[in-house]
Amino acid sequence: MKASFKKTLKSTLPILLGVFLVWYSYYRTTEEEKQQIIHYIKEANLLWVGISVILGVLTHLSRAIRWNYLLKPLGYTPGLMNNILIILTAYFTNLGIPRSGEILRATALTTYEGVPFEKGFGTIVTERVIDLIMLLLIVGITLILQTDIIWAFLQGKGFNGSVLIGVLSVGTIGLFLSMYFIKKSTSTLAKKLKKILKGLMDGVFSIFKMKNKWAFAFHTLFIWVAYIAMFWIIKFTIPETIDLTVSQLMVAFVAGAFAMTATNGGIGIYPIAVSGALAIFGISSVSGDAFGWIMWISQTFMIVVFGAISFLLLPLWNRNR
Repeated sequence: MKASFKKTLKSTLPILLGVFLVWYSYYRTTEEEKQQIIHYIKEANLLWVGISVILGVLTHLSRAIRWNYLLKPLGYTPGLMNNILIILTAYFTNLGIPRSGEILRATALTTYEGVPFEKGFGTIVTERVIDLIMLLLIVGITLILQTDIIWAFLQGKGFNGSVLIGVLSVGTIGLFLSMYFIKKSTSTLAKKLKKILKGLMDGVFSIFKMKNKWAFAFHTLFIWVAYIAMFWIIKFTIPETIDLTVSQLMVAFVAGAFAMTATNGGIGIYPIAVSGALAIFGISSVSGDAFGWIMWISQTFMIVVFGAISFLLLPLWNRNR
């Protein structure tokens, strides 16, 4: 009973945090600012919002195709329609319970395509590792392109360069020492960690051995370019953000990407993170908040609509199985 309570509490914490941040985002603005934000949202050009949503849908289709490139070497080739429906359903369920979608994806693949749970889940973990690498790559590119202004912003907030370098150095040394001790240790925990790390590394390096590695790389690149493009397009919905460059918007994109992991689908925190990043480039909090809310509402609406349809359609599509 106690364990069940802890599990329930843990799963609801991101939701509670999201609700609190929505409240905070609402009450930190004046009544006039609220009206301006609502005005921007209502007057947003649906053409640009629609293009952004279409790009979002295409990323899910690309993920469905890419997933088969990981499953094929294992001896399985699920139907593309099933892949699409399963992925959209998984994103939909993630809005309610964080990371539940990954379990659902593997379970649905087992149910409707006969892929063993462990193998299906292994491909999903590999996908997540690749996506993490891509996000870190984008972070690196963004830091290189906007080094001066990001550094000036950090200094303005009281960050000390030597302290930052010291923290990074200590963290790097600590990481390598931890990996060294795990490698040398014979404890049960160390063995489990080594097994997990080996599985992850095998999953990542298996990409280079797969028959369709270039197609896999293309879809991976397309997904992340589309992510940036669907974010960039939203700038045309707010007059103050129209002149922002791609590299400037990438700073806000990175902030939003990390915000998405903090709560369910970034609820509450996403607009705050995007607005804070855009403020570095002189964008007002009203325009920044409106930008973040338009982006979040459009993409969340897409996931809710297509995810709910997929959730209902998946068993009907497989009614003969």
